[in-house]
Amino acid sequence: MVQSSLPFPLVEGRAHEVCGAGAYSFAFALAAARGGQVLWVRETWEVARVNPDGFATFMDPADLLLCNAQSQLEALAVTEEALRSGAVALVIVSLTKPLGLTEGRRLQLAAKEGKSIALALIPEGMGSNAAETRWRCTPHFDADECANDRAGDSTLQRWELIKNKSGTLGVWYVRWDRASRRLAMVSPAGK
Repeated sequence: MVQSSLPFPLVEGRAHEVCGAGAYSFAFALAAARGGQVLWVRETWEVARVNPDGFATFMDPADLLLCNAQSQLEALAVTEEALRSGAVALVIVSLTKPLGLTEGRRLQLAAKEGKSIALALIPEGMGSNAAETRWRCTPHFDADECANDRAGDSTLQRWELIKNKSGTLGVWYVRWDRASRRLAMVSPAGK
């Protein structure tokens, strides 16, 4: 089911989740839509690194603050305090273990108090009942892109809203427009 209106950017003052191979693209598109400073919290042992060359088409690398935490408990504490302070518009936290209802609820309350957005990057199939929305984002093969040799364009993404506490679910095909720094919705190819 493809929806016509993409519920993006996400609801302010709430905690959201994203999983899938396109989760980083989703996070950076959200950061671009929000504007301002973004805090990215991750555990020090994580192998994946955020490279400024990879996200410069989304936002100014100077607007991204990286925080390395020793454990998930410390990452959640930093995330909660940053959300509550309202000093940044968006806090992205990379999680590797499931969140309990208490931890998820604490993030919701902190986001509401600071009028910020929390975005948790989670492994597939892992999510908190407290999350406002949960998205599955994956790259999508685009035959037209290959045929037209549009190497300069960004990868077509399939964004699926798989949990939504205040609305319907849906699927959207989007592409990042580098020139305007905005998402462009793309109609799926006919069969």
